[in-house]
Amino acid sequence: MWLKPAPSCFSMLKPYCSATPPPPPLTTALKALMATKTTEESDVGIVCYISQLPGFRGILKQRYSDFMVNEVDKEGNVVHLTNLDAPVEAVQESGTTTGDGTSKDYTTEIESFRALADPNDAERLETFIKQINSGGEDGVMPIVLSPDYDKSHRTAVHNFFKQHFKFLVTDTVDGPDASSKCIRVRMNSGGQNSRGRNSRKRKERGDKPFDSRGSEDWSEHVGKFLRFHLYKENKDTQEALGVIGKMLGVQPRSFGFAGTKDKRAVTTQRVTVFKKLASKLAALNARLIGIKVGDFCYVTEGLVLGQLLGNRFTITLRGVVADSEDTIKASASALGRQGFINYFGLQRFGSGSVPTHLIGGSLLRGEWKSTVSMFLDPREGDILFVFLGVAREYYKETNDIEGTLRKLPRHLVSERAILQCLKKCPGNYLQALKAIPRTLRMMYVHSYQSYLWNHAASMRVKKYGTDQVVLGDLVYCKGNETERVTEVVSSECVDEIRDDTLDPNDLGDIAETNLPEEKLSLVKAVTVEDIQSGNYTIEDVVLPMPGSRVIFPENDIADVFHNLAKKDEISLTESVHNVKEFSITSVTGNYRRIFQKPVDFEWEILKYSDGNIPLVDTDLDKIAKTKPASVDKEDPASLNGDGSLHDNAKQTECVDNDIGDKGEKLPEVGSLCDTNPQETQMALKLSFTLPASCYATMAIRELLKTSTSVAFHKTLN
Repeated sequence: MWLKPAPSCFSMLKPYCSATPPPPPLTTALKALMATKTTEESDVGIVCYISQLPGFRGILKQRYSDFMVNEVDKEGNVVHLTNLDAPVEAVQESGTTTGDGTSKDYTTEIESFRALADPNDAERLETFIKQINSGGEDGVMPIVLSPDYDKSHRTAVHNFFKQHFKFLVTDTVDGPDASSKCIRVRMNSGGQNSRGRNSRKRKERGDKPFDSRGSEDWSEHVGKFLRFHLYKENKDTQEALGVIGKMLGVQPRSFGFAGTKDKRAVTTQRVTVFKKLASKLAALNARLIGIKVGDFCYVTEGLVLGQLLGNRFTITLRGVVADSEDTIKASASALGRQGFINYFGLQRFGSGSVPTHLIGGSLLRGEWKSTVSMFLDPREGDILFVFLGVAREYYKETNDIEGTLRKLPRHLVSERAILQCLKKCPGNYLQALKAIPRTLRMMYVHSYQSYLWNHAASMRVKKYGTDQVVLGDLVYCKGNETERVTEVVSSECVDEIRDDTLDPNDLGDIAETNLPEEKLSLVKAVTVEDIQSGNYTIEDVVLPMPGSRVIFPENDIADVFHNLAKKDEISLTESVHNVKEFSITSVTGNYRRIFQKPVDFEWEILKYSDGNIPLVDTDLDKIAKTKPASVDKEDPASLNGDGSLHDNAKQTECVDNDIGDKGEKLPEVGSLCDTNPQETQMALKLSFTLPASCYATMAIRELLKTSTSVAFHKTLN
């Protein structure tokens, strides 16, 4: 089933360029960029292919819409944006209920309350409501019901008020004796009448309810979390939620999501927030550029990292050039049949001038000062990040932290955190590194683990091929349904980065760094009996991400891990310092399958002549076709005729301009579609689903037999 690797598996194949037109003249900026040393696939162990079929030429991400990612939830449903309207019940969110609620005759509700509570309490409640209706709610004092020794009965009373008297709020207070409790009833003052609106301490909140959550009218049957679908173009998840949060006055950390999605793509995913904001969010669609929200509903639980099955990718490779269409068809069919080597992609190792696995290695060795210098010292690769380079040069010349911080863009989180700490604690380099947000600083250690894994996977393919299990291989044990556990590197890794050194799509890895012991025990080394019985196939083979509780293959592939780490002066079995978070021995570790097949794989060859026309409809395109008036009215300036949120010129620049810092643009060098707009060109459309830990770019690499680096695809474009 699996083809043997090409003999020259460790040598990078050159891009297939038969009948390829000569590239346009390079600008000075592009020449300098190409001369700059960037991380190559071979630097991080990505060197082998499964298939011996020849590759062909294709441009990845010429437009944002050429790379679409739709989240797949735990039930296997692909997440799409289908509706931009707020739900009907959300129209009352922004108003208070005190005035409307007290204008109603509550005689029926009070009679029902008599059957539940003491008659005196019913009379007391009726008088209380009449006082509120008289217009004197500001002076109405809370009432306390009769002592109640039955907790279940008190719960029933609380629920009764929530259902029938939504303008009131109840809580439990101490009764007249030590064993009794009483229910206190007061006005729901969480709206405009709140006397403690901005109070943070419980005792200072006055009559503000403890459970307002952005609404004074929260029905008992409605879930406490708003879930919506977030659609975005050329923005990563954190950036998009930061924009939305700022417009709503909500902290970005209030939003929950299952995995972060990349920047240079069109993506749709689920988001939750612990507030009743559907109508306000829907109203933002008219003002949001490159972002849309919709498909609102209320659920009982919020999302956390890792709560997804995977992602559905729709990728269009433009400017395809091959010997013949048969070559393309054969390669596409082989990818669906055989799969690809499940490498950690280049984006795992960042796009900064210092690869993240080198930073991780420095941390593991306990070289705190050297690690800090990797963030702050000028580097040759700084030509890719102009603002970062300027700030580094300034800091080197002046040692002025305040001035350097003013020059550093805010999205350079790690660099800013280090400088701010050094300002307070000069010379404390370890403390400065710990100032980096934990999810970010842990990613450096994970990058080094990935670096070791990639090299071990390449050696396994090179030495033993891709068609059979060999003695000593690691596999998940048979006979247990939990053996097919989803890869524990749990945030999907689609592409690109936020911090110019780290991929936020990998931040979910932190959520499941330590694999439960019962899952670790499911892995075993293949024995002679296993090989003779044929119980295991090559698809079952896994390799460890080094940690304290994993086992290594019982063959010479284990030496790859230890020898490579030893070369970097790192031990995988003991720590040279006592900082646990910067030690491989302090994490449990996990396992990752060497080979991965795309699920529900589909492909199609397309012909086009205008490179500015989308070849695949996005979710927003589909909405525009079914309901064009409502979409066009929201923001006419932001929509093209094809329904996309950006002008066509910006679309064709996406590969060029996203290499540098946020907001920086390199000069355009032209594209294939600019050379002859009338010339018919070929594109390959691919659709497939991958588990949450897999990189779609590695599937494309197997198909094209070329590098997936941004710099390489710049030359094609």
